[in-house]
Amino acid sequence: MLRLVLPALAALALAGCQIPEEDAPMPDTPELCAAEAYQHYIGQPLARLDTSTLPEPYRIIAPGMAVTLDHRPERLNISHDAHGIIRRITCG
Repeated sequence: MLRLVLPALAALALAGCQIPEEDAPMPDTPELCAAEAYQHYIGQPLARLDTSTLPEPYRIIAPGMAVTLDHRPERLNISHDAHGIIRRITCG
C-alpha cells in the first residue's frame, strides 16, 4: 500500500511546483459601455450628469456603497465621492 501512496504524493508535490504559463493577452476590443465618451464628466458634480442619456445598463456608485463584483463589460460604472463629484467612469 505504501508503494502506491508514495509515488502519488511525489506526483502531487511535483505538480504543485510547475510554473504557470503566461496569461494570454486580451484581444483588442472596443469598450462595450462607451465609458470613453463620458470621461469629460470626471471632476464634475453628479448633478450635471443627465441619466436619461446614459446607455443601459449603468450604475452610479456612491462611496462605501456595496456593489456586486460581477464583471459586465457592457455596464457603465460612474463613481462619485462624498461631495457628489464624479471620480471614475469605467466599464464593468
